[in-house]
Amino acid sequence: MPQYIFIYLGGNTPESPEEGKKHFEDYQRWLSSLGDAIISPAIPFKDTHTVRPDGKTEPGTTSLMSGMSILKFESMNDALAAAKSCPFLEINGTLEVSEMIEMSQATK
Repeated sequence: MPQYIFIYLGGNTPESPEEGKKHFEDYQRWLSSLGDAIISPAIPFKDTHTVRPDGKTEPGTTSLMSGMSILKFESMNDALAAAKSCPFLEINGTLEVSEMIEMSQATK
């Protein structure tokens, strides 16, 4: 079954602990509704650094990526339907959905 990566972009920070708790509960409920589709439910990013072609590094990101999830679905249409119901959209976040391509292992 194809695997899909959901990239979380942007999103508003909760204005209160209660708002954050409600969003987290909504997100957990959404994940539960996906059942066996979940491979890696939530991978938040922190301490991001950018590495430039010249080898220089700097703290921070050049994108709005804040995390990702890996899920499996029968089709891109199924993956998109799941993405459209994600509560991350309710906090003004955007999702990018891509099918992951399995690369063959190099043989020794």
